[in-house]
Amino acid sequence: MSAESTPGPGIPGKNSTTPSRRAAKGRRRKPPTTRRRALTATAWTAAGIVVLGGTGASYLYFKLNGNLKTVDINQALGTDRPGKVDNGSENILVLGSDTRSGGNKKLGGGTDDGSARSDTAMIVHVYAGHKKAGVVSVPRDTLVDRPECTDAKGGTHPAAHGVMFNEAYSTGGATCAVKTVEALTGVRMDHYLEVDFSGFQKLIDELGGVQVTTTKTIHDPDSHLNLDAGTHTLTGQQALGLVRTRHGVGDGSDLGRIQLQQAFVKALVDQVKHVGLFTNPKKLYDLADTATRAVTTDSDLGSVNSLISFADGLKGISASHMNMVTMPVQYDPTNPNRVIIEKSKAQQVWDALKNDRPIPASATQGTATGKAKGVVSG
Repeated sequence: MSAESTPGPGIPGKNSTTPSRRAAKGRRRKPPTTRRRALTATAWTAAGIVVLGGTGASYLYFKLNGNLKTVDINQALGTDRPGKVDNGSENILVLGSDTRSGGNKKLGGGTDDGSARSDTAMIVHVYAGHKKAGVVSVPRDTLVDRPECTDAKGGTHPAAHGVMFNEAYSTGGATCAVKTVEALTGVRMDHYLEVDFSGFQKLIDELGGVQVTTTKTIHDPDSHLNLDAGTHTLTGQQALGLVRTRHGVGDGSDLGRIQLQQAFVKALVDQVKHVGLFTNPKKLYDLADTATRAVTTDSDLGSVNSLISFADGLKGISASHMNMVTMPVQYDPTNPNRVIIEKSKAQQVWDALKNDRPIPASATQGTATGKAKGVVSG
């Protein structure tokens, strides 16, 4: 939508003198419905899972569209990828990135060198009918074979054997991460969503925090997290610490952290459904503004209208209808800080996603867990 065609009174909380326009000569537009007056922001995040939900007033579109960053995954990857499955389901690769620049330097540590890694990765499978979802977390320490890939600037990166999964993103950005996931799973990613550290923290603060219950004390100086056992309403900084901690729970591995992330996502999804955004236009706008600044999407989702339509189909999925698992792996016998894919069991997961079937319990039985299950609940 162009600036010239942007109608309406302006941003909530600010004055505007722009007059309303008629939709056609001699006929006024219909008054905006409740569905068109508000933009509900839904954050699905594990260190960065964000999905915009609900609907939005047209006068906000131009401003919020300008916030969005996009990557043309389809153009970059071309035709050398798994085929689309036309059964009503969708697959979304969701990444939380720890870019080491700007506002993220303080949150992520390290130097302000602009480098980035995929700190969190989840494959979200929305089943046909959009009433339930399966979520597969991919440990960042998984040793994989990365295919040759081209980054967003056209640079080509040769294939690599036995490298950490999150090296794909740091090497070639979003397009390389998507290509690696598709090569790993044989499942086409229909969409891509990414959120960074600072955006995640601001989103949680805008939401007023997220309530979780910890069954054990969590103390991790590396992630700046100190929580006694009990119920807490986490601030953005605490939430970020929770989804990033690995030394404060379980066996100290990335697998333990994934279990915390999955518990936090469920708590977040349920809480967003009860946030009274429609009664507070200023809060509504601030949340939408923060969310659209925080995310990077594939070009098919690269507008507020597209995000609204996409998220509108997800709003019926509650935490109780989300099956969250970790990609079947075992600890690398030569390096306990790395994991390797349990190929036969992982194939059960990918076959289930391709055929829009539930992920079988047998796929994760006997695999490495990280021993942090049950430490955090919504």
